[in-house]
Amino acid sequence: MAATDKTKIAPPSPIVEDDQGQLVAKKGISREVVEEMSKIKGEPDWMLQKRLKSYEIFMRKPIPTWGVDLSGLSFDDLVLYSPPTAGRYDSWDDVPKDMKDTYEALGIPQAEREQLAGVVGIWRQEPVYEGLKEEYRKLGIIFCSMDTAITEYPDLVEPYFMTKCVPPQDNKFSALHGAVWSGGAFLYVPKGVKVDLPLQAYFRMEGAGEGTFEHTLIIADEGSEVNYIEGCTAQTYSVNSMHSAVVEIFVKEGAKARYTTVQNWSKDVYNLNTKRAIVDAHGTVEWVGGSMGAKYVMLYPGSFLLGEGARADHLNVGVASGKVWKDTGAKVLHLAPNTTSNILAKSISMDGGVMGYRGLVRMGHNSQGSKSRVQCDGLMMDPYSRSDTWPDIQIQNPHVTVAHEAVVGKISDEQMFYLKSRGLTEEEAAAMIVNGFIEPVTKELPMEYAVELNRLIQLEMEGSIG
Repeated sequence: MAATDKTKIAPPSPIVEDDQGQLVAKKGISREVVEEMSKIKGEPDWMLQKRLKSYEIFMRKPIPTWGVDLSGLSFDDLVLYSPPTAGRYDSWDDVPKDMKDTYEALGIPQAEREQLAGVVGIWRQEPVYEGLKEEYRKLGIIFCSMDTAITEYPDLVEPYFMTKCVPPQDNKFSALHGAVWSGGAFLYVPKGVKVDLPLQAYFRMEGAGEGTFEHTLIIADEGSEVNYIEGCTAQTYSVNSMHSAVVEIFVKEGAKARYTTVQNWSKDVYNLNTKRAIVDAHGTVEWVGGSMGAKYVMLYPGSFLLGEGARADHLNVGVASGKVWKDTGAKVLHLAPNTTSNILAKSISMDGGVMGYRGLVRMGHNSQGSKSRVQCDGLMMDPYSRSDTWPDIQIQNPHVTVAHEAVVGKISDEQMFYLKSRGLTEEEAAAMIVNGFIEPVTKELPMEYAVELNRLIQLEMEGSIG
């Protein structure tokens, strides 16, 4: 009787090279994709276990039925991992020409030389460039890609990565992110170090029908100060793509961290992010953001004020035009005495676009002496657009102060008449009014970002007036 061949044949890899030699995962998400992805990236076992746990949670969690319409989003039609084959560089001269040209057009290398302490560049889900000026490296600052951080600084990363701030069980998209995240930035500022120049990460989505899941982890140790800037863009395609990032910020006692982002997505992107900060005693977190483009957006940066005297400031401007639907807002939980929060949300809707503010302010049982102010201002450019506000204010302590104000309006005929009588065209007059409307947010942006945001809004407005 012939012996039975018991040799095991390994199943084919779910991540293979395409005709151009590019690694591409098969469409959809599976345990095999998660395991192979972690293997290709050479990750430690603790990260693989986090990914698999997140995958199990993702499979159990339902898709949200509130907010924007997600019925057209199909995970089975998306490639969730497609890294470039270019490699990782610490010298700008070595970056491939096509990537370098894109970054040069955005002014990033010049900005790094003149106005930034360091830069991390993420291209199609993977880090391609990491740079930190030597004088800041000597201060003990760590600024690198998230992929580098988990292998070179695991003792610093593991206790914070999707544990207390944004756990995978928070929502279906945070669970998906935990399973297939790739790219992103890690920033650690030691005790007492005040960084006088911003640090910037830039994320570029290149492929059609792909998902992008960068992870940002910022730790501002006791008494430190840092300003982190994030830029995101994508090419335009005729098929849906998805961006589901997670941002975790830990502000230790007496520290201050500012997170600034300007996002300009193409209008085929589902932008579904989870961003959150934990703030200890007398710490301050500042969120400053501009949201342009995308197809559907759900984004509610959150601040947990855990220590006495902690503070959170949220400033955001969003624009929805055409078929764009954005459900955005802010969440602040006051969980200690004498905490403070300010939320300023500016929205512009035109050509039938929908902007919604969905916010939460919770004054916990131990929040005596705390104060919160919320201001939502909506500007509608035509009768076809929409602006909604759904504030949720929960007060569990009678010794607090909370104020909420919401205003929705349009450009008045009197304003237009006055400006046109001074020689401005109708489009120029409308642009001037809009720039004044968003000025409370843009004045908090670095100059080049404020100019870029104004330019992007004016591009959106072209053809929408008159």
